[in-house]
Amino acid sequence: MKIRLVWVGKTKERFILEGLHKYLKLLRPYADLDIIEVREEKVKDIGRMLSREGERIHGLGTSYVLLDEKGETLDSASFARFVEKQGSSVTFLLGGAYGVAEEVKARARKTIALSAMTFTHEMSRLIFLEQLYRAFTILQKKGYHH
Repeated sequence: MKIRLVWVGKTKERFILEGLHKYLKLLRPYADLDIIEVREEKVKDIGRMLSREGERIHGLGTSYVLLDEKGETLDSASFARFVEKQGSSVTFLLGGAYGVAEEVKARARKTIALSAMTFTHEMSRLIFLEQLYRAFTILQKKGYHH
């Protein structure tokens, strides 16, 4: 399966980078992953910032599943089934510190939430990769998920 992960900005926290590398390595047997970091806009006007980042996301020309705090919540088993139904490829989009523009939300083919809790955008990346790994181990009936 080809999985494209698109997120806004670079990951700066060292411990998160280490965790991302760990889960990317664990995911290799299950999926071909491609990470695209959309350049973060550095302007004070949040609306303008989200709009410019949204233009960059739109420029990628792909349909995507958006991760957003207001999305549908899925337990790990339901998320695994969702991943399985995506076929040969899927793109997941994670916004920056302020999320994504409304136009980006409107273009998403599905919106899911990681949790009812709020996480930093960098932590969300790590948590999502762990859940993606968990999804594949559920589908393969490995012992990771109890």
